[in-house]
Amino acid sequence: MSFFFWGHSRDRFVFLDETGLDTKMIRRYGWGPKSTRVISEVPFGHWKTTTFLAGLTTRGFIAPLVVDGAMNGEIFPGYVQQHLLRELRPGDIVVLDNLSSHKRSGVREAIESADASLVYPPPRGHGSVQRNEML
Repeated sequence: MSFFFWGHSRDRFVFLDETGLDTKMIRRYGWGPKSTRVISEVPFGHWKTTTFLAGLTTRGFIAPLVVDGAMNGEIFPGYVQQHLLRELRPGDIVVLDNLSSHKRSGVREAIESADASLVYPPPRGHGSVQRNEML
């Protein structure tokens, strides 16, 4: 994909991604004395997942949104229509990862209606390490 970036101004790119967290606030692993179980406290209450979604540009974050729950194919097209399109400029290049909700019908059409382009990185190989470094 690096060849695609050649010849394009870095000011035109919008890297769109999401990250999530849950309120369980528990550690799944810990260090302790050998042959001793690690015990930790966990807050009591209703646990939920929250997702933060935004575009990263040379201008900073654009179109930030916090959603109760995980990202899905119903939420993402609405986000593009209601939030992202207001921030896109003609000639922008939106880069999305290969999450299935990013490939829902209407997403490409909406982005292109703002005179912007949409690109996906090539699928990762079987042995590659997947990292989310945007957020």
